[in-house]
Amino acid sequence: MITWREILFFLILFGANLIQAITGFAGTLLAMPPSMQLLGVDEAKSVLAVLDQLSCLLIVLTGFKHINWKEFGKMAVLMVLGMFAGMKIFEAFPIQQLLTLYGIMILCIAFWKLFGQRLVKKRTLPKTSDFEQIEKKSYLRSAGMLCVILAAGVIHGMFVSGGALLVIYASSVLKKKEEFRATMAMLWVTIGCYITGTQIQAGYFSTQVVFLCLAGLIPLFAGIWAGTKLVKRIRQETFLKLTYVLLIVSGVLAIV
Repeated sequence: MITWREILFFLILFGANLIQAITGFAGTLLAMPPSMQLLGVDEAKSVLAVLDQLSCLLIVLTGFKHINWKEFGKMAVLMVLGMFAGMKIFEAFPIQQLLTLYGIMILCIAFWKLFGQRLVKKRTLPKTSDFEQIEKKSYLRSAGMLCVILAAGVIHGMFVSGGALLVIYASSVLKKKEEFRATMAMLWVTIGCYITGTQIQAGYFSTQVVFLCLAGLIPLFAGIWAGTKLVKRIRQETFLKLTYVLLIVSGVLAIV
């Protein structure tokens, strides 16, 4: 007998994958906080990790030739290092404290996407002929981007949703849409296999979790199908703004 909590979870899963299909990110980030409230932290992480791998595997199979293996390798190494740290942090600290920090991170990403990028675009870059200063800024920016990948790994190790942070780096180096989608999908499939393996060893895959993974395939593929249909009818900018508002709601849910 399916409970009302499971029905709500399937509806959330449908909506998150619909948005993921249109925007290319934020699916798990949106689904994780309410799913943890409905199913429990370990159960939500296990189910969403498996379903995310399946949706990404479809992209890999159809766009394998577009994968940027150099950037994939760089992101994979740094993400795995960050994930080890994230898993240790998850084991060492009280879950409510981590959820609060997680919610704050989601809110920061949402507000940055809504307002921060616009402010940066309005700023005019200073004119300078100082080559050393330009080189220093470039070095600091590269170092900052590597830290972003590590931070994404930490978040992914804790809550299987470091994608929103990783997009900050990936969007700056993977310019073509097909290259971006295929490379990111390959990354999630690869590190997702490791996460699922550790979850199986930890005993998280109960009969209930297996059932939710199998039953969740229906809202998963339904959401992807609906998203691919809607993407041609809705302005991307409008839908992105709606996604950021939903991220704010998701962040608040994680905190409370």
